[in-house]
Amino acid sequence: MSGPHLHQCHHDHDRGDHGSGQPPYGQVDPEHHEVAGIGRRTMLAAAGGLLMLAAVPGTARAANAMTAGASTEAAAGASRASLISQGTTLVHADMHNHTVMSDGDGSADQAFASMREAGFDVAALTDHATMFGIGGLSQSEWNTTGNLANAADDPGQFTAIRGFEWSHPLLGHINVWNTSDFADLLRAGSTGSLYRWLTGRPGGLASFNHPGREVGRFSNFSFDAAVREQLVGLEMFNRTDDYLFEGWSSGITSPLVACLNAGWRPGLTGVTDEHGTTWGFHEGKGRSGLWVTENTRAAVFEAMAARRCFATRVSGLRLDATANGIRMGQVIGVTSGDVRFRVDLDRGAVWDGKPLRIQVLRPGTSAPTVVDVIDTLSGSVADFTVPLDAADGNWIVLRISDPDLPNPTPGPSGHPCNDFGVAYSSPWWLRP
Repeated sequence: MSGPHLHQCHHDHDRGDHGSGQPPYGQVDPEHHEVAGIGRRTMLAAAGGLLMLAAVPGTARAANAMTAGASTEAAAGASRASLISQGTTLVHADMHNHTVMSDGDGSADQAFASMREAGFDVAALTDHATMFGIGGLSQSEWNTTGNLANAADDPGQFTAIRGFEWSHPLLGHINVWNTSDFADLLRAGSTGSLYRWLTGRPGGLASFNHPGREVGRFSNFSFDAAVREQLVGLEMFNRTDDYLFEGWSSGITSPLVACLNAGWRPGLTGVTDEHGTTWGFHEGKGRSGLWVTENTRAAVFEAMAARRCFATRVSGLRLDATANGIRMGQVIGVTSGDVRFRVDLDRGAVWDGKPLRIQVLRPGTSAPTVVDVIDTLSGSVADFTVPLDAADGNWIVLRISDPDLPNPTPGPSGHPCNDFGVAYSSPWWLRP
């Protein structure tokens, strides 16, 4: 197959003068691939001698002191109104966080206030659900999380959500939100049993977390049509890591390719997966953008279910995208032909005029195929057309990258995505 076409697209600029100031967002503090400073892995003992390998906790810092080498410069950010869509507003969200109720370092009664102060509009606590509550949530702690979320929730201003992270040491971790109870490994000991549990809770939503970190990879992303609509997320950024090529160097298929090729239809997300005491106060870690009709729990869950979201690891980013006028996360209904994309990409004055790239990702085998690469600028609307054929695969994802920085976890030699990932749109599908 020939390489992707590289071209300069047409831009509609919403500003005139372009500044050059850019925060040092590209420093890598790889808390997953390399543990820096006093970072650690926590082994959770569970029933039957089972060892629960928890996520690598972040390096804690006092509220007024930053971890050495970490970037603290956050952008004021772009406006919350899309230049290409109507009826929704952008909110910034972090849906994956931990406290001392599982393997975190911080007290849960401080978490929501910290995330609101840090500038998040939507935040969730998702402590681990393990076996018999060993190293993870107990029933009383689940109740406490709900009480804290209710106390912090401020409809129209800040949405606080209770969730949990189903945590299997081999099969993987799955976040669940909007349920009245939680499932640990005693109630749901496999991905299949968790899916059955979830289908019995209409309105419950779930996400594949740090995909590919655990060797079982959600039973190799085994597909279950009954839960497809409730499985609304795939973490592409977790902490400072881009999971596009996770495991590729060991001969494992890209998690994005494996998940979407299996038939799942998640939105793409970013999370901090915070285990320290400074929830929200980290530049360069994963976060999500959600396009909501209002900032309430009901509207947040509706946006998640509609896959009206994007993944990023920079603060203040606005990304909206349409394909033939249809927003990301939806079915285009095209079998073959030219598809027109419009991409609204902005981070405010700090990135005004910054060169970026849009990579059009399509199904591949071990890694996504990139069929087009478009040069663009922050603070503009990119408008371009790509010929697509459902015979080549059913999904499309847009990856936004910084061409001046390398991907710390690259894929195949010469792959266009071996530059630094900034954001991912949620997918589109060519047919139902």
